[in-house]
Amino acid sequence: MPLDSSLVGTKVGSIASEIDARWAMAYAASLGDYLPCYLDTGRPGGIVAHPMFAVCFEWPAAGSIRHKARATLSQDEAFRGVHATHQTIVHRLVHPPEHLVTTTELIGVERRKPGAYEVAKFDTINDKGMPVCTTYYGSLYRQVEVKGPDRPAATPSLPTLPQPVPPRNEIRVPISAGAAHVYTECARIWNPIHTDAAVAAKAGLPGLILHGTATLGMAVSRIIEAEAGGDPERVAQIYGRFGAMVLMPSEVIVRIDAREKCDDGEAVFFEAISTAGGHAIRNGLVILRP
Repeated sequence: MPLDSSLVGTKVGSIASEIDARWAMAYAASLGDYLPCYLDTGRPGGIVAHPMFAVCFEWPAAGSIRHKARATLSQDEAFRGVHATHQTIVHRLVHPPEHLVTTTELIGVERRKPGAYEVAKFDTINDKGMPVCTTYYGSLYRQVEVKGPDRPAATPSLPTLPQPVPPRNEIRVPISAGAAHVYTECARIWNPIHTDAAVAAKAGLPGLILHGTATLGMAVSRIIEAEAGGDPERVAQIYGRFGAMVLMPSEVIVRIDAREKCDDGEAVFFEAISTAGGHAIRNGLVILRP
């Protein structure tokens, strides 16, 4: 059955999350990122969470909106959904302990050559109603049709790399055999294709694959270290388009292509290349505040 574009506007309201230091520290450690600002609870002002930590407390809301959006799909069609694009605006980093509330809306459904593409928007605020982050989560349902007219999502525009240039830097990131298991438990994000070999095989995968958000988080960590002086507070926005699988054990090369001034500060363009072959992340972007 096709994905019905009339579902655009579907909402999931007010999913609360209690963020403690243990969860935030575990997430940073799962990325192999041991900056004191993530781990030193004796630090003046306490620790902050990694800029990609939003994926952790957005996960329950993602499950809820997917349940509603996939109501018209068969089980087999729903299983073909993959995380395709990810864009997070970081209004400010999370400072545990915090009580956060996330609301979600399906804001776009359209036809793409590989299948049906949908975008959900996540807005998270603190207990005072102040914005923490906004995420645009794009999913692609391979070989699934769309019912109704295309309704493309309105998402914030992004700076583009003006022309191909020699890369600024290449950073090799080792991926351990248990990276997906560690990330699953530390992020509290569970999808069996990442940790259950039988499920991965049933899905037609060559083996267990690392979460796309784990690859993106590892890349962001290396960019913070190489381009932001180790200061995650400078991260204003993150974008990536997911491609090739990252198998385990393996290695990912984070290639920093360029750094250019933009309206909101400086745009760092990057890609993550899987040594198993292909771009795990294309069109990667981290916008740094001045």
